[in-house]
Amino acid sequence: MLTIFNLFEYFYNYFSEGCKLLTYLDISWCTEISNGGVEALAKGCPKLSTFISQGCQQITDAGIVALAENCDNLKRLKLLGCQQITDDCLSIVGQKCHNLNNVCVSNCPRLTDTTLVALGAGCVDLKVLEVAGCTHLTDNGFQTLARTCTKLEKMDLEECIQITDSTLAHLATYCTKLSNLSLSHCELITDEGIRHIGSGACSTEYLQVLELDNCPLITDASLDHLMGCQGLERIELYDCQLITRAGIRRLRSHLPDIRVHAYFAPVTPPPSVGGGRQRYCKCCAIL
Repeated sequence: MLTIFNLFEYFYNYFSEGCKLLTYLDISWCTEISNGGVEALAKGCPKLSTFISQGCQQITDAGIVALAENCDNLKRLKLLGCQQITDDCLSIVGQKCHNLNNVCVSNCPRLTDTTLVALGAGCVDLKVLEVAGCTHLTDNGFQTLARTCTKLEKMDLEECIQITDSTLAHLATYCTKLSNLSLSHCELITDEGIRHIGSGACSTEYLQVLELDNCPLITDASLDHLMGCQGLERIELYDCQLITRAGIRRLRSHLPDIRVHAYFAPVTPPPSVGGGRQRYCKCCAIL
């Protein structure tokens, strides 16, 4: 009798034997799939170019290594929330999968700069990198990556809490086609880092989206540094306590079509005397 676990493994073996030309597979949230199924698939489907396995907690380094060693045409690898994987498997990916252009390892908490160095060395065509919640990544890793992965267009660095303005200086210098950058919850970023982005080669032609939620050190000066980014379509500024309405108005005077998403904590109203008229909610501002 097949259990659910064995059933998943059976389907993997079936795919590997009967679908030799398979190029795309998404098994996100199939939590019973383990390394055995991935290994069978990798050996039987060498043309696989996209592998997506969000939230598959049983997949570890062994499964990803099997993919890297058998599917050298892999272009898109999405492992969001696969919390068991480590630098060891991503190092093999960097060595074997030179065609990779899209990598998501967000919420994989064991990864360190070793992963960034490996991707930088072997995946020079990388265009999308999502590493949100990888709190061990530092400036050193991103600087190494930026020097070689100059085709990067989208980077999600949310909650990469150790990075500083130095990372942004390197991205501005080397990643000249960057269009979408998330720095939310990167609490060490300051106006100086945004100055680098605003004056970088990507700023005038490519930069479209910049997310800066919960960056407590940035001020209106950051918005001034972005006034020359004529392609900027959206900026996120939730819980940036040093950003003011006046700074946002000044930015919009230069970029009238920009969408600004910001939140200002409501001011505590004075005690009402004589039951004054109803006040409007100040929590949400339309900017």
